[in-house]
Amino acid sequence: MATSSTSTAATRAAPASGVALALGSLYLIWGSTYLAIRFALEGGFPPFLLGGIRFVVAGGLLFAYLRWRGVPTPSRAQWRNLAVMGALLLGCGNGLVNYGELSVSSGMTAVIVSSSALWMGVFAALRGERPTAMEWTGLIIGFLGVLWLSAGGGFTGTPLGLAALLGASLAWSFGSIWSRGRDLPSPFMAAAGQMLCGGALMCGVGLGVGERFDGLPSAQGIVAFWYLVVLGSLAGFSAYVWLLHHVRPALATSYAYVNPAIAVLLGALLAHERFGLHELLAMGVILSGVVAINLAKVVRAKAA
Repeated sequence: MATSSTSTAATRAAPASGVALALGSLYLIWGSTYLAIRFALEGGFPPFLLGGIRFVVAGGLLFAYLRWRGVPTPSRAQWRNLAVMGALLLGCGNGLVNYGELSVSSGMTAVIVSSSALWMGVFAALRGERPTAMEWTGLIIGFLGVLWLSAGGGFTGTPLGLAALLGASLAWSFGSIWSRGRDLPSPFMAAAGQMLCGGALMCGVGLGVGERFDGLPSAQGIVAFWYLVVLGSLAGFSAYVWLLHHVRPALATSYAYVNPAIAVLLGALLAHERFGLHELLAMGVILSGVVAINLAKVVRAKAA
């Protein structure tokens, strides 16, 4: 999961080649982070310390760069909002994803996390944003897929792992809706602040629950960690923010239903993850619901 920013900027013209490159990078990078998390965990990183150290390092690097460029630091009120967002989106969102991947394959993790689009629709409705008929259809289809996936006897993961991933989706969705209209700094500074706050929280949680390194992580684990820091957190988010400034939001957020397919493919090719017919069909139902919701957003935007 990437950090979220609610700052809105006018869409500006961009070369098609640049948009294609940014989208391709976002699809591949964020789609591959689930497998990178698995490799980092297998390489000796505890789940919460993995996320905590990752985001403190990435957030610190981005914050230092922005301050060097003269970007003002967030105000006290903005820091409070960033702390809440960091706790929900990263502390709970990413932290529980890391924990869930201890027992759930990376490909299936990506599909379950994609249900965040469904929960966002629910939280938006509770806030008074009435879903359209197509959005309701997508919500119903998606939730049926989640129920089907979790109820099948072939699910390759523990109930606790599945619960952690559902909790991560809920936290990410609620945090995304909660952040709308809040006083926040510029998009990149907001990302840096969220990473610093969420990373510090995850480090505290990890140490509090007794996570420790049993030794130096393996070479694979260290490479995966730096992949998450440099590409997953810095390059991926930069591509996302650039897209938000140059294309419609519906296109920029299309990673929500492309990343799971990338994650499943990479998991099968590089980690020999396998899924039965039940899991594959349930994944398809979930992704169909996510696609329906995003198409509904496109229709609503055109009608506005």
